Amino acid sequence: MRTYYIAPVGPSAALTSVSLGLVRALERLGVKSGFIKPIADSLLLGKDAERSGFFAEILYNIPFTHPLTIEHVERLLSEGSKEGLMEEIVSLFQQSAEGNDVVIVEGLAQDFNKPVLTALNTDIARNLRASVILVVSADQIQISSIAEQLEIAAQQYGTDKTSFAGFVITKADPSLNINAIMQELQAHSKSIRSGKLPLLGVIPFDNTLLAPRILDIANHLKCKVLSGTAALSTSRVTRSMVVSRSVEYIVDLLKPGVLVITAGDRDDVLMATTLAVLRGVPIAGILLTSNFAPKEAIRNLCAPALAQNIPVLITEHNSIDTVNILAKLDTHIPIDDTERITRLVDHVAEYLNIDSLKEKVGDLSEKRMPPAAFRYQLIQAARKAGKKIVLPEGEEPRTIQAAVICHEKSIAKCVLLGKRENVLEIANAQGVQLPSDLEIIDPDIVRAKYINGYAELRKEKGVTPQQAEDQLGDNVVLGTMMVVMNEVDGLVSGAIHTTANTIRPALQLIKTAPGTKLVSSIFFMLMPDQVYVYGDCAVNPDPSAEELADIAIQSADSAKAFGLDPKVAMISYSTGSSGTGADVEKVKTATLIAQEKRPDILIDGPLQYDAATVESVGKQKSPDSLVAGQANVFVFPDLNTGNTTYKAVQRSANVVSVGPMLQGLKKPVNDLSRGALVDDIVYTIALTAIQATQS
Repeated sequence: MRTYYIAPVGPSAALTSVSLGLVRALERLGVKSGFIKPIADSLLLGKDAERSGFFAEILYNIPFTHPLTIEHVERLLSEGSKEGLMEEIVSLFQQSAEGNDVVIVEGLAQDFNKPVLTALNTDIARNLRASVILVVSADQIQISSIAEQLEIAAQQYGTDKTSFAGFVITKADPSLNINAIMQELQAHSKSIRSGKLPLLGVIPFDNTLLAPRILDIANHLKCKVLSGTAALSTSRVTRSMVVSRSVEYIVDLLKPGVLVITAGDRDDVLMATTLAVLRGVPIAGILLTSNFAPKEAIRNLCAPALAQNIPVLITEHNSIDTVNILAKLDTHIPIDDTERITRLVDHVAEYLNIDSLKEKVGDLSEKRMPPAAFRYQLIQAARKAGKKIVLPEGEEPRTIQAAVICHEKSIAKCVLLGKRENVLEIANAQGVQLPSDLEIIDPDIVRAKYINGYAELRKEKGVTPQQAEDQLGDNVVLGTMMVVMNEVDGLVSGAIHTTANTIRPALQLIKTAPGTKLVSSIFFMLMPDQVYVYGDCAVNPDPSAEELADIAIQSADSAKAFGLDPKVAMISYSTGSSGTGADVEKVKTATLIAQEKRPDILIDGPLQYDAATVESVGKQKSPDSLVAGQANVFVFPDLNTGNTTYKAVQRSANVVSVGPMLQGLKKPVNDLSRGALVDDIVYTIALTAIQATQS
């Protein structure tokens, strides 16, 4: 087992962000990590005072270990009992270490008022025999000064009993070049120049990660909520604007994420802001000061915009006092803001040197596939694939945002179908900057080139060129023809189209892959500690035994293609020979067919769901099975069972599902849920790009 001690170099080093981000980065490698912050940074102990351990529990399901209080630590030190203190810390550490490959230990933040406590970092690291990771903030500090601080810290920690894993720079200017940073650091630090202190990552400052929720502002100011209660927890403020001038001067400033602060009697500002909302601009909210509420007539006039859940708050303070009070809003992430802490740790993990971590961690654990590892490997494989994916819903806001993310992160080359002026207008309203080389195709301009090809493919159904032109008026059909003609590698749709609208053209035009008799689907279910594959939950209502066997084989192959070691459970309402009936017999027959066709895959059934997933139940009900209690691919006997199960698990257990991913087509086409988030679309595009390498 390896231990990393995260220690500060200077104040405001963002220890918690780096500590939890490191856990995320290791999780992406399949490494099982523990986490502990042995000493609280506050005299008080509770959710608001000690966030690190609570966040580790929320994000990674790591049991919370109560840290020692500052008061307790100071008392032991005053009694001359540093050895006793270290024994307590080692005891806490051992609780967190059990069953883990790595333990991340978050040190004490630097406090100039309590230098004795800060100095404990070196003693704790030595007693835990930990490799030290130094964290330094680049906020308003020259690189040469950072190098000098790191050199001093290296000497402070540098003993025969202490090794360095490296250092991390936080809050860096995004425009800085890492190579240039390293050259200057090496020029001013012997430890860095010699390789004793390697760079593990430079984390760029991202202002959006500081964005509070409207809920936080409402609580801070003790506001009344006039409307938009449902959006209080989801609407975020990236900047505030105090309005004192006439409306004509603020129109261009009504941008996504802005909080409009104005006197409560400024009806003109309220109406202008709500008009912007109706145009699709995601305003964060409106804050009316001086305890003024708009008159009923004005509220009725603004009702269509207010119905879109734009938060409107009222505070008793005047505008100047409101701004001053807001300036004192706590920048720490509230314990209930899971979205923000998740985005923060993902941001940190993105910029940590994964290859370096691999070398240091080594092959410590069996191959695991927690959700973070699955998503990371998914994005990496998509980048490597370098495929072009068409998005027929090119004028849909979430789709546009997903295309920009995929473009910027090199996940896939996306093609938006839509009129350029419409796409640009929607992107602008969302505050999204379209890359100049993001491809946008106007369907009306290119439609004619596909008419003859479409008519030829559908001639057996009597489709004429005129009918072909009409049917190509559907962008999904047009996008599918682009796939058929090898102009793109795959298609993703469904944000505003039904599953049938997305799948039908693929079945009609792309057809099934050679040797495949049917098209089926799977969902990747991102459980807290591992990824499951569910099939078929979207396409085949009542497959025969032969078809069910094919679904099992397709699902196993898909699981393997995405990094899982498939163990396939054929699900039924009985296990083994304990039950009888036509449904059970179908599953038994399907299992035998699948086993005969693919002896290289671990497939067993019939298995009840608990026998497939719970080791103790599996041993009891099917003791000789190599799948029972260990399954990660689940094949359901019919669509009713599969769809019901996946939705029940997704909603009841708050599990993220990726899919449905279609299997069996010559070229990949995938469907989205109409409630899909931007991230859902990004991951589906990545899935499609990877599938395209297997076509």
